[in-house]
Amino acid sequence: MRALRVLLIVVVILGALFVVADRVAVHFAEGEAADRLKASENLASTPDVDIKGFPFLTQVAGGSLDDVEVGIASYQADTGKPGRTIRIDDLKADMKGVEFSGDYSSATAATATGTATIAYDELLKTAESEPTEVAPGVTARITGLSDGGNGKIKVAVQGAVSSLGIKQTVSVLSSVSVVDNKVEVHADSLPSLAGAAIAEDRIRTITDFQQAVDRLPGGIVLDKVEAAQNGVRITVKGSHVKLAG
Repeated sequence: MRALRVLLIVVVILGALFVVADRVAVHFAEGEAADRLKASENLASTPDVDIKGFPFLTQVAGGSLDDVEVGIASYQADTGKPGRTIRIDDLKADMKGVEFSGDYSSATAATATGTATIAYDELLKTAESEPTEVAPGVTARITGLSDGGNGKIKVAVQGAVSSLGIKQTVSVLSSVSVVDNKVEVHADSLPSLAGAAIAEDRIRTITDFQQAVDRLPGGIVLDKVEAAQNGVRITVKGSHVKLAG
């Protein structure tokens, strides 16, 4: 009986040591992966990397991690226009089936899904903010974007009749969608500005616009987009996504 108790104590101690070693190893691996990702994506701050699953060491032995979550506080995505980027906030991605090299210099996920936010003031930079003539003597421009509820964006449009010195700001609800890896804003109905007769194609040059969001981390791309309280919430996806290397 005493020998059995001793054996059980030894098993418990060895199990505890294995758990400690496993947690130390996963903490080291998360730090290495975060540093590699920061360098490869030229990030301003170190991202969060959370390797899921237990035990970690058996996953390492198999050369593949089941589930890795990555969090990037801020990322400058490409807009397709030279020298111009758009800020993506709070990017969270869930990577599945991550294969990696022994020194963590390269890692590729079989699939990835995630979410992020583009603030309204950031998206507004892509809209027509300079007064543009939409009818003889009538100019218009977008002055603000906000949450319109039910997945819609509220677009504030200011119209002006120069000859009368009249300025008027109206709001229109717009749908937002993903088209060819671009965030597209399209007015559901068109505003009437200062009672002027304005052709639809002219006013839509102001109310409707697109913003490309390219070169996201690891090659993920836009999937869906929806208006939310603080900005548009985007959903991203990808396959053979590179975390590093």
